Amino acid sequence: MIVMETVLVAFAMYSAIPLPRPEWNGKNMRYAMCAFPLIGLVCGALWWGWGTACVWLDAPSLLRGAGLCLIPAAVTGGIHLDGFADTCDARASCAPPEKRQEILKDPRCGAFAAIRLCGYFAAHLALCAALRPTGEALWCMGLAFVLERGLSGLAITRFPLAKNTGLAHTFATAADRRTAGRVLMLECALAGGGTIALGGVAGIVMLAAALVAFWRCRVVADREFGGLSGDLAGWFLQRAELWMLAALVICQMLEAKLL
Repeated sequence: MIVMETVLVAFAMYSAIPLPRPEWNGKNMRYAMCAFPLIGLVCGALWWGWGTACVWLDAPSLLRGAGLCLIPAAVTGGIHLDGFADTCDARASCAPPEKRQEILKDPRCGAFAAIRLCGYFAAHLALCAALRPTGEALWCMGLAFVLERGLSGLAITRFPLAKNTGLAHTFATAADRRTAGRVLMLECALAGGGTIALGGVAGIVMLAAALVAFWRCRVVADREFGGLSGDLAGWFLQRAELWMLAALVICQMLEAKLL
């Protein structure tokens, strides 16, 4: 029972999937971050289903790409995109860390957030349309959705936090950080290993892209914000997703050119 509640807490917080929402308590939040990557499995399964259906229907690449681009946002309800937008606004302010933290809490969307979101979706749509929807490629991106969430959860359990309030602090303090961190590392290892097994060189490049984004998140969090927040974790997740997709598409293009 507690396992199911733990999974439902993770889905209630990080997805828009209509499921029962249990009352949060110390028991069901203790390992909620460990269930966070399961939402990536849902994204991956829908990616595979849409991509496979489009191949079978011989759908136009733009239609296929639009569906692939929108699926992650539909599953999550845009919660990570919200963090991405807030972080873009805060970073563009070039203000001290304390002021940037205030900008993160501002519910209004600034000009830089709108600009970055437009650029993000343009790049994401172009990459999704350019992707050759082979079974291996679709499964690699499916595992990428799991990997990025495992790394995002790992950041919350391992990185210093910027403040003693907010959802990141709530989940981090409620969690058994040592055990949750170990489980998340195992999930990341399994997702990364599966990506390499399926994608070969492309899988290695995708994993490298995710790890570089993870390292960059730590640098930006410490240097520009004084620690991690939920918004920064969402910013990392969106960037990791885009970078891994770009790595996969570039590897496909180079493979087609060289072979």
